[in-house]
Amino acid sequence: MKIVDLSQDIYEGMKVYPGHLKTVQFEHATHEETAPRFEGGFSFQTTGFILNDNGPTHCDSFSHLDPDPSAETIDQMPLDLFYGPAVCLDVTGFAPRTDITAEDLERAEAGSQVEVRPGDIVLFYTGTWNRFAGDKRYLTDFAGLGESAAEWIVRRQVKTFGVDSPTPDNPASVSYPVHMMCRREHITHYENLANLDQVAGTRFTFAGFPLKLQGGHGGPTRAVALIG
Repeated sequence: MKIVDLSQDIYEGMKVYPGHLKTVQFEHATHEETAPRFEGGFSFQTTGFILNDNGPTHCDSFSHLDPDPSAETIDQMPLDLFYGPAVCLDVTGFAPRTDITAEDLERAEAGSQVEVRPGDIVLFYTGTWNRFAGDKRYLTDFAGLGESAAEWIVRRQVKTFGVDSPTPDNPASVSYPVHMMCRREHITHYENLANLDQVAGTRFTFAGFPLKLQGGHGGPTRAVALIG
């Protein structure tokens, strides 16, 4: 079994969606500070950090997308949504701040070695993280899924999907049709994935269990692909 890490590093200064809380990381306790508390040479060190629940590699909760008070927070969502058979489609090559259409997704699927099946988790490799990790252009210079692509996800009965960018929507959009589809259909998605080039055009098992943050509107996640 080969395990591919699909998660971005978490560090102070990482790029997060504009308006979200920036990541803060700090030294909390050092070996020098804790050693006097023990005998025999034992000591420990720890790091403190502050995260937005939609900051690093994460999965959106239904409550993040839907203002209905009954919409589930991340800790209430079924674990089945975060695990299962998956494919990754290569949608690189589109101009930044443009829409990827349903026809584009059909061509991407036809040109790959995989078929999207009902109930699959589908990841979309845009190449954003590969090109711009740590660069401010990561937040602006990428193509997003348009309205027809959002409806393609529904029509193909995709269980959950994800992107290697800060949002599946076109960053130039002011209506966010993908997020609106997710609100309407209660289909969730991952943002800020990484290393999708290593799984593009393949079928694998996806595991991306979010932190069980009570009342959280998203869940930071260590996402992986299990191949073989």
